[in-house]
Amino acid sequence: MAAADESPPCNWRELPQDIATMIFPKLGAVEILANVQWVCTDWRSLCRDPLMWRSIDIRNARDRPDEALVKMCREAVDRSAGGCVDININIESFGTDELLKYTTDRCNQIRRLRLVCCENITDEGLSEAATKLPLLEVLELSYCSFSKEALETVGQRCPLLKSLKLNRHLSTSFIEDEDYDGEAQAIGKNMHGLRHLQLLANNMSNEGLEVILDGCPHLEYLDLRRCYNVYMEGDLGKRCTEQIKDLRCPDDPQDDYEFYAVHYYEFSDYDGLDEDQ
Repeated sequence: MAAADESPPCNWRELPQDIATMIFPKLGAVEILANVQWVCTDWRSLCRDPLMWRSIDIRNARDRPDEALVKMCREAVDRSAGGCVDININIESFGTDELLKYTTDRCNQIRRLRLVCCENITDEGLSEAATKLPLLEVLELSYCSFSKEALETVGQRCPLLKSLKLNRHLSTSFIEDEDYDGEAQAIGKNMHGLRHLQLLANNMSNEGLEVILDGCPHLEYLDLRRCYNVYMEGDLGKRCTEQIKDLRCPDDPQDDYEFYAVHYYEFSDYDGLDEDQ
């Protein structure tokens, strides 16, 4: 028998609207569209409120086909009524030029954009999107394949950009590029307002790093982990420690990195390949 002073079970359907508005977005767009909105009429109405969609996060749905994720992303963008400022398309590889165009055509107030493993977004798609994002401040382009020309366009079209993450798979850090300093030059010559820069497993050399230090005088955080063509000894290392408040060096541990476990297995697989593969 329950104690006399035991509280009755919570009726989640009676959750105050202001509390629900804070909680629901943390669940992610997929959970809201697939489950939350079907709980009751009040929740369904609340899930149609544009204020619920100021941030769109499509990350927690690895068991769903790309077509379903694209449909959900479009619906979330439509529900934002142009007010979305934070798009997250992560891990799943369902991002395309068409989807990015659909998003940026309808949401021109975006200040944060995150694209991870979106191999189907091309240079042209990213460049076109950049022309519509003059307010963009935070950008992540991890495990995608964009040229230095596309990065130049981003820098030129997004003058308020303060944070950039441009991370590679570990396996590609062993492959020499013909223009291994191209990305560094695109950043240093076009993104002068950067304060936060993460370049895991980039192939740039000391010369590329110097271009970044020269062109980005406001940098406070610089992550160079796994950048094994950069050598921090001597004057360059001293300059980095003096100019950058929070510096991560090539050999620093990755324990705090979001995709650390994924990287570990990629590194192990690559290490087992023959030299001629």
